[in-house]
Amino acid sequence: MKTKMNLAIWCLCAWMACCFCTQPAAAQSTSPSTRWHWDKGTIVVETPERPAGQQHVIGLKAPKLDVVRVGFVGLGMRGKEAVKRFTYLPGVRVIALCDHEADRAEACQKYLTDAHMPKAAVYAGEKGYEELCRRKDIDLVYIATDWDHHFPVAVDALTHDKHVAIEVPSAMNLEQCWTLINLSERTRKHCMILENCCYDWFEMNTLNMAQHGVFGEILRVQGAYIHNLDDFWPYYWKNGKDDKLGWRLRYNKENRGDLYPTHGLGPVAQLLDLHRGDRMVTLVAMDTKAVHGPELVEKATGEPCDSFRNGDHTTTLIRTARGKVIEIQHNVMSPQPYNRLYQLTGTKGFANKYPVEGYALDVTQLKNSGVQPQVDNLNTHSFLPPNEMAALVEKYQHPILKQYGQMAREVGGHGGMDFIMDARLVYCLQNGLPLDMDVYDLAEWCCLAELGSLSMDNGCAPVAVPDFTRGHWNDVQGYRHAFKEDK
Repeated sequence: MKTKMNLAIWCLCAWMACCFCTQPAAAQSTSPSTRWHWDKGTIVVETPERPAGQQHVIGLKAPKLDVVRVGFVGLGMRGKEAVKRFTYLPGVRVIALCDHEADRAEACQKYLTDAHMPKAAVYAGEKGYEELCRRKDIDLVYIATDWDHHFPVAVDALTHDKHVAIEVPSAMNLEQCWTLINLSERTRKHCMILENCCYDWFEMNTLNMAQHGVFGEILRVQGAYIHNLDDFWPYYWKNGKDDKLGWRLRYNKENRGDLYPTHGLGPVAQLLDLHRGDRMVTLVAMDTKAVHGPELVEKATGEPCDSFRNGDHTTTLIRTARGKVIEIQHNVMSPQPYNRLYQLTGTKGFANKYPVEGYALDVTQLKNSGVQPQVDNLNTHSFLPPNEMAALVEKYQHPILKQYGQMAREVGGHGGMDFIMDARLVYCLQNGLPLDMDVYDLAEWCCLAELGSLSMDNGCAPVAVPDFTRGHWNDVQGYRHAFKEDK
């Protein structure tokens, strides 16, 4: 019976892979399969039923992997650095390297040689990843392609019994979200979103404080990706000489919504225990008019830009089932300092990372949190003085930072958070533990693109957020990182 069921699953997955991978790679923030209706002024998106015999993957554990055998797909700006980082991780073998351009894959062999690791097999071309995914000696496919190819590569990898880790955004629309959910549930394979900002120092320490009640009940959070990309637009991969824009500018031209929400949403979602005791219920989104985007297109093409879908600045407000509020912003156009906002407002304290990093607690709450203040007149009208803040951070330094922080600083990758992300992925696979981020995180954090577009295109109407767990968002109480038990 088990063999027949596995065969049926494989056949269904193979059919899905054929359906999606034979289509043009270019994805859109809105999917043609999305069905929705009005309900008392709110847009309600239909949630597909969980197929019979399929179970949720909350807390999914897979068999331990003594050695994690990995294949990398997409070796541009992000992918090549990931290969380098993996050479610092014990118990890892890099089996295969794949990129649209063969020379970029071959160039990554140097990292393996420098680390005294065997050379990897190289695959190239538009469909080179298909050969990689069919290999029997790969456990994990690490995907760092352009956005258009995140989904088809992930589908192919899951279909062929691989765990997948996908750069952000990991899914471009709801159709892709639901497909990845179904594949992960059917195959019982991990499908992880590679959201590195969840592993930055301030975010991790603040999360640990929140989990120990330092801020009381968290009521409101903010996150963002505000990063002027003018210095980067020319370097995004272009598909031939006729491609004047590059994949990322083209995507902003053709699509509306928060197209890159996960850097801001991921860390604050963990603060609010999303699908671990709470869930997003309703969102409203709006954007400014497009000004700089059309200018970039005209500069690149030498022709007038008559249509540019995405506004320069996007704002999304979300309310949760427990009455919390999330604000997420996106802006890659305007001349302003880099900012992920990362802010929380609690009943007993406040935390803020950008542009000023600090915590606000009164003297009573600081004492209750286990830190003895050196001054008596502390209040929440200003941030903690340096000594008090340092003592608070030292007391609540996240155990993951204690484990990987020093090496992460040395290896690097956005200050080390990329290395911590990869180290945790490998650690959990080696120990048969649930990953820090699952396929429902992927869907919840990526859905802002299509849901925001629906809201904006309909007069900034409220949109009901689907329950991607399909009824299991309250089974687990509280977000926690998994660790192996000491013997």
